[in-house]
Amino acid sequence: MLCVGLTTVDVSQVVAEFPAPGQKVQSLGVHLAPGGPAANAARAVAALGHRAVLLTAVDGELGGFARERLRPVEVHSVGAGGPALSMVVVRERDGERTVVSRNAAGAGAAGEVPAGLVEAADVVLVDGHHGRLALEAARRARRRGVPVVLDAGSWKPVLDDLLPLVDVAACAEGFELSEREVHDRGVPLVVRTHGPRPVTWSRGGAVGSQPVPVVEVRDTNGAGDAWHGALAVAVARGDDVADAVAWANEVAAVRVRHNAWDWVEELGRWRDRR
Repeated sequence: MLCVGLTTVDVSQVVAEFPAPGQKVQSLGVHLAPGGPAANAARAVAALGHRAVLLTAVDGELGGFARERLRPVEVHSVGAGGPALSMVVVRERDGERTVVSRNAAGAGAAGEVPAGLVEAADVVLVDGHHGRLALEAARRARRRGVPVVLDAGSWKPVLDDLLPLVDVAACAEGFELSEREVHDRGVPLVVRTHGPRPVTWSRGGAVGSQPVPVVEVRDTNGAGDAWHGALAVAVARGDDVADAVAWANEVAAVRVRHNAWDWVEELGRWRDRR
């Protein structure tokens, strides 16, 4: 699995309630860990027992920390100035979170996709950050017949060129385009998450949905990223869409039941119990 996109370093603070403007609060816990859509997806892929390769920008001041904590993910960096520092505040009673981050701003992709990465992948997962890298990887994947999965969290300019190269667009609830508009851009399978409500999908005129497990939520940050990683693993296995979405929903449920400091290990234990 090749995951192409954003890596951050997340400072996660757990609070009883979000502070009001100008208010100071003491957190109930703090943790420092890698984050970002592509990096979290790669961590989930590895925890699920699949080979995970991450193409990103981690050459900045925090790059060494990110690389160390991302193991056993195989990390390739072709950027300058990353990873970004991301500030995450998680509300204890329901796991809701708020995030402030520079994302890929100021961390330009300075190189090309290294030879052999796409060719060795069974799936390429892109998040649209570092758009030139995402586009190059998707073009190579299309030529090689490697499925491309898009984490469509929000609109990015590269998507005009990227969507026609995508096999599966996994859209967040707030993604700007409708399912029909995504299909019209050339994407065969469109899946959309809706928070705690059932995940919906459409392909070739057929539609379906899968319920989301009801669990006690501790931390929602990165749940969508883990979901995308699990979906990509299911695509690599050749699962049908209903089974793939159900599997991804279960993985996301594991993520939200745990905190930033233990979800990867718990996901590995969950995999071993299955």
